[in-house]
Amino acid sequence: MAQKGFLIDMDGVIYKGSEPIPGAVEFINSLREKGFPFLFLTNNSQRTPRDVCYKLRKLGFNVNDEDIFTCAMATARYLASRKEQGTAYVIGEGGLLNELHNVGYSIVDDHPDYVIIGEGRTIMLESVDKAINMIMNGSKLIATNLDPNCPVGNGKYRAGCGAFVAMLEFATGKQAFSVGKPSPVMMRMARKLLELSTDETIMIGDTMTTDILGAGSMGFTTVLTLSGVTKEADLDQFGYAPDFIIRSVKDLLDEELFAKVLDKQHEPILTVA
Repeated sequence: MAQKGFLIDMDGVIYKGSEPIPGAVEFINSLREKGFPFLFLTNNSQRTPRDVCYKLRKLGFNVNDEDIFTCAMATARYLASRKEQGTAYVIGEGGLLNELHNVGYSIVDDHPDYVIIGEGRTIMLESVDKAINMIMNGSKLIATNLDPNCPVGNGKYRAGCGAFVAMLEFATGKQAFSVGKPSPVMMRMARKLLELSTDETIMIGDTMTTDILGAGSMGFTTVLTLSGVTKEADLDQFGYAPDFIIRSVKDLLDEELFAKVLDKQHEPILTVA
């Protein structure tokens, strides 16, 4: 059997809020024990991989900093490949700023090469106005992701990166380039980090419009878990479908189902319950 590896979303897939999803710790730790490479993908640009790893280890997951790949990392690496030693005006937080510094970018307050929008809990109208003027004067608009909102627990949400990007696009008439899921930029980078081919890559996610759309467009095997955002009743809204549908990653502890996913032997009816 060819080597297989996993790209795994986090919120709604392996944890909700501050609690692991039942069976998730056992599943992730079993991947480690069996030698299957995996990488966690997140569209949250606020935290560094070390911060994310610290949370996961507290929840019981056997993971390292190198197992985390954020949209901030993807954005910084993409921009560095387009323009070395560039400049950026950033609306975002520490995780994004840290990754830009890591690739040699300077953070500036005037005439940047790029205006970069990430998540932020303290975004001020003054910053938005500055960004609008920079974009109108030629700076390129980059989004770490286009998620319209972010769950914060207890059934509540806050505005996501995509909401602020839409405001800037409307105000300037310019279109942003987004690097995070479902962009093929982030998906391709993640696959290459695991040194896998397309046929060897399996994506597990809870969101049709990011995880499943992005991975399916790349030709990866897709596994939708119903433990997060997307529910089974929502599937009729989409013109595409995952290869497998599971209740949670706990289902993948079943050796027979796990083997089917590895071999992409899904049933004529996609749901595996």
